Amino acid sequence: MFGKRLIKSNDEGGGVFTGGNFNGLDYQLVTSSTGRVWLDRNLGATQVATSSGNTPSYGWYYQWGRLTDGHQIKTSTTTTTLSTTDTPLNSSFILIENTSPNDWRSPQNNNLWQGVDGINNPAPNGFRLPTVSEWETERISWSVNSSVGAFSSALKLTLAGKREYNSGSYNSGNDYGGYWSSDINGTSAGLLFFNSGTSINNIARFRGYGHSVRLIKDV
Repeated sequence: MFGKRLIKSNDEGGGVFTGGNFNGLDYQLVTSSTGRVWLDRNLGATQVATSSGNTPSYGWYYQWGRLTDGHQIKTSTTTTTLSTTDTPLNSSFILIENTSPNDWRSPQNNNLWQGVDGINNPAPNGFRLPTVSEWETERISWSVNSSVGAFSSALKLTLAGKREYNSGSYNSGNDYGGYWSSDINGTSAGLLFFNSGTSINNIARFRGYGHSVRLIKDV
């Protein structure tokens, strides 16, 4: 079922994705207040969010840099065997037992999600992971610097929670939102973080965590 780029209804000729089926789910496009075009929901979400805690809109939980290979499903199996390649030979969420640098891949590869031509870019044609700078531009455009502002924006970002890097357990749903960027930060990676209170920041997270992915159109 899963792969790097499955055929979309309007993408058979290799053109930029304009909405429709991708990896078995429907995605449409929205334009934010900054003028940038995004997918209207998280990867794996079955609908656009109706609230910050709308479970069907949470979607999948990716380890930074991995393909859409099945590991991102909240209930996927786990393994403690690290991958030595960019494409693990299974669909399991790879656990890291508190061993630096807390990445699913050993050795690390810093070039997996950068741009539309990133090695493991999980996006339809013409889309990619946003950079930290692009997330920050969106954040400062929101009406309030909180989960309320994140949801009230055109992106309707949710408090989808996360999967833990060392256990694979899911927690913090309806309390925590984390959205990966394409940027690395040392041995970690950049993440837009917000909680149900008034905190929104761009932070660094271990690449072994499972977090939400929202895609932006390349320019």
